[in-house]
Amino acid sequence: MPTIRFLKQNIEINVPTGTSILEAARLAGAPEGSACGGVCACSTCHVYVLAGGHLLSQPEEEEEDILDKAFDVRASSRLGCQARAEAEGIIEVEISRESLEAYYAEHPENS
Repeated sequence: MPTIRFLKQNIEINVPTGTSILEAARLAGAPEGSACGGVCACSTCHVYVLAGGHLLSQPEEEEEDILDKAFDVRASSRLGCQARAEAEGIIEVEISRESLEAYYAEHPENS
């Protein structure tokens, strides 16, 4: 099973192959935003993949178009709703500031 680590939150979860980073965050209780509900219509699930990027699905044009509108985009940027774990191994993720802010705006009780 793939393992997804949310580094700054010190959260790790094993997930079935095909699970998105956003789905893993929800299952593990990691604070990743998802204002659009995870349908690739916003950039609030923006993450940085620091290790294991080769274990993820390749970004498609729609994801790249949405990332063009995100804040602080880096070479390692992915949308959590689109990046799916496709192979066994460890994927290390940092949730972007944009995503954290969106999560806490959506879930003020967790602030």
